[in-house]
Amino acid sequence: MSKEASALDGLGAVTMTFMFGFWLTGLHLPENIELFRPLWVPLILIYWIIALPYRMGVYTAAVVGLLLDLFLGVPLGQNAFSLAVVGYLAYLLHLRIRLFPVWQQCLIVLLLVGIYQLINRVTEGIMGQSSEGLAYYQPTLVSAFIWPWVYVILRAVRRRFRLY
Repeated sequence: MSKEASALDGLGAVTMTFMFGFWLTGLHLPENIELFRPLWVPLILIYWIIALPYRMGVYTAAVVGLLLDLFLGVPLGQNAFSLAVVGYLAYLLHLRIRLFPVWQQCLIVLLLVGIYQLINRVTEGIMGQSSEGLAYYQPTLVSAFIWPWVYVILRAVRRRFRLY
């Protein structure tokens, strides 16, 4: 297999993980379970920026955010800005985060996803949309809790497609 074909397969694998994250984000759940839905797209983005910091970054985060805005039907730029900020912070901290054991990475993911949620909440507040109170941040806790599984699965994808 040539190096160019491997790079295309790798790009396809990364794209498929984002598409899977979009699918999980759009999946309809019962109303009482909805607050327990992890924030899949930010989790996937954080992983890829930490794992491939010289291929993924702020621009990738902004593009994924714009696509997420279109997918969710929210004002254009809301998720793009939030994910760009999170992508920038993940890029700045990627060398440190890689050194941490997975349980400490959960704390960093909690902080990064919390920043994502906070920026989205401020944006929604500026536009006059109401939120559910502190329950709004429940997906942040769930996202940090499932980080070890996201990490293991995406690391297996990265190794399978030899993305380094």
